[in-house]
Amino acid sequence: MYEVNYHRAGSLEEALKLLKDADDGKLISGGQTLIPAMKTRLAAPSDLVDLRHIAELRGISVSGRTVTIGAGTTHAEVASNADIEKICPALCHLANLIGDPHVRHMGTIGGSLANNDPAADYPAAMLAMSATILTNAREIVAEDFFTGLFETALEEDEIITAVRFDAPAKAGYAKFPNPASRYAMTGVFVVQDGGAVRAAVTGAGDDGVFRSAEVEEALAKDFSPAALDGINVPADALMTDIHASAAYRAGLIVAMAKRAVVMANG
Repeated sequence: MYEVNYHRAGSLEEALKLLKDADDGKLISGGQTLIPAMKTRLAAPSDLVDLRHIAELRGISVSGRTVTIGAGTTHAEVASNADIEKICPALCHLANLIGDPHVRHMGTIGGSLANNDPAADYPAAMLAMSATILTNAREIVAEDFFTGLFETALEEDEIITAVRFDAPAKAGYAKFPNPASRYAMTGVFVVQDGGAVRAAVTGAGDDGVFRSAEVEEALAKDFSPAALDGINVPADALMTDIHASAAYRAGLIVAMAKRAVVMANG
């Protein structure tokens, strides 16, 4: 590590001021991505502005089927929330698959979304459920929020405050995890709500999270695992790395989508 100025913000307003006054400031909440990046010198901010102790960024509210989750809420809190479990168990399941217990008790939903790692779990859920990301300045629909690998629509002086979505009638999530990091080598979140079907894929796209038209089209006709038999997901826009080829990930998308549908219909 190297010398860095640490600031513990007590309010959203204070965090914004500290960020503005810093030469090269970075926001930190759980720190599960930024701290390792700093240790390996992939990131070298002059200042860290800690959001973890801002009360207004934490908490879960469920009103009817509308769920609002504060950006500072940890994965463990999402995974264990009884109110979410009643209306959207797939999201609790997703949160419980993230990392290990340490990561789940430190990492936050806001931090995950702001970082937009191409193998993170939450982006798939937010995109599939047409969630809205709330910031200190505006509301951004998920379709417009995720703009590429580690890229979002956030401005430099913008902080995620919460996410909001209406729990769908059916939802399921399945992923093929990297055995070491537990990041998704491919993960699929499927939703059926009224006549609409949405399927969002993480861990596989060359440009980050995306919706699979092939999976959605098949499931719109028949929301069952059998409907996905024989479909082909193009591999040309998928990721190839040391863990899996694009072609292998194309197959994983179908396999994980089938498991997700089983959960959704469970």
